[in-house]
Amino acid sequence: MTTLSRTTLSRRHFVAGAGTLALATTLGAPAVLGQAKPRLVVVGGGPGGATVARYVAKDSGGAVDVTLVEPAPKFVTCFHSNLYLGGFRSFESLEHGYDKLAGQGVKMVRQAAKSIDRDKKEVVLEDGSRLPFDRLVLAPGIDLKYDSVPGWSKAAEEVMPHAWKAGPQTKLLKAKLDAVPDGGLIVMIAPPNPFRCPPGPYERVSMMAHVLKTSGRGKAKIIIVDPKDKFSKMGLFQEGWERHYPGMVEWIGPSINDGVKSVDPKTGTVVTGFETYKNAALVNVIPAQMAGAIARDAGLANASGFCPIDPESMASQMDPNVFIVGDAAIPGDMPKSAFAANSQAKVAAMAARAALTGAKAFPARYANTCWSLIDTDDAVKVGGRYAPADGKIKEVEGFISKTGESAELRRQTEQENLGWYAGITADIWG
Repeated sequence: MTTLSRTTLSRRHFVAGAGTLALATTLGAPAVLGQAKPRLVVVGGGPGGATVARYVAKDSGGAVDVTLVEPAPKFVTCFHSNLYLGGFRSFESLEHGYDKLAGQGVKMVRQAAKSIDRDKKEVVLEDGSRLPFDRLVLAPGIDLKYDSVPGWSKAAEEVMPHAWKAGPQTKLLKAKLDAVPDGGLIVMIAPPNPFRCPPGPYERVSMMAHVLKTSGRGKAKIIIVDPKDKFSKMGLFQEGWERHYPGMVEWIGPSINDGVKSVDPKTGTVVTGFETYKNAALVNVIPAQMAGAIARDAGLANASGFCPIDPESMASQMDPNVFIVGDAAIPGDMPKSAFAANSQAKVAAMAARAALTGAKAFPARYANTCWSLIDTDDAVKVGGRYAPADGKIKEVEGFISKTGESAELRRQTEQENLGWYAGITADIWG
């Protein structure tokens, strides 16, 4: 699949329907059609939430009152933050503001959402005020399970950073990477499934190794302690590590490491069932994850900690008046990624607009591609197309880069990656 041009991104991969015309009646459109202007409230201004807000405001022609609740003045993308770590992007290039959304008819509420009153159909804001809605979209992303790694904590993230929520943690991780001496040890604790961006930890390792090698610290070692038997693009990453960073990266799976028993932030120690790693120059802890608290506290998550959805519309299985998009949702065969969130958001936007205005809706279709940079001009990708089937979002076509590809093909793949970032960020934030 080629996903380079902005036209291709916005017209083919990103524009998706969300069910049938009957969906509007199913979700209760007649109850709101009599209002002067139906109200859509979106909580969370990342790839999922901002996309829904922008598309409903744009496609409804002002017929829907769209409000986006987001306290941060700028969104910092986790996607491509590894390229910042590797020296291929500036931090500023990861920051995206909301001015263009506001100029396209989206009302901005610059404070956090505290809770959801589903019975009254109101969002309770941080200052105690209430924001009524006819339909609600939640895009809260992930929360971290701090207790999933013994000895690690919220306080410990300042010593053993996760950088799995972009911003200050991203800068902290880069500063610690830049301070690793030649011959120093880096230990990454990889997360269990499901988690945000399946190839992300392994692209991060690649970028760490790239920085170490190109700065004359090729004697440094990176140990990956992984609870999974396999990971996304495993063969491609391992081929790339052997080619570009021989002897620098070691992946240790669960059959050998026997799990992380404890970490000690004060001494830089990681204890596994296999070995104890002492005096690590950098420990990157990426813990287990769950849906953002506002979705869980509203009773929209199941025992997995994530939120089940209707694959035809992204509506919550717990409440048809609420749509859940992005990393907080249970996406079936789709990974948790920015591309996936944007694709799901198009489906939710279509469904919400149909429910609120009686507009025509189309069958849900989804797409995703995840690119990973291994070294300069050496990028790989994985992705697919998806549709509702068997009660979930199901893959109908998949693709992945192959080992042994030519240098020119890998360079072209990286150019796709850069073009995609420019296209998707414009599609999300205008």
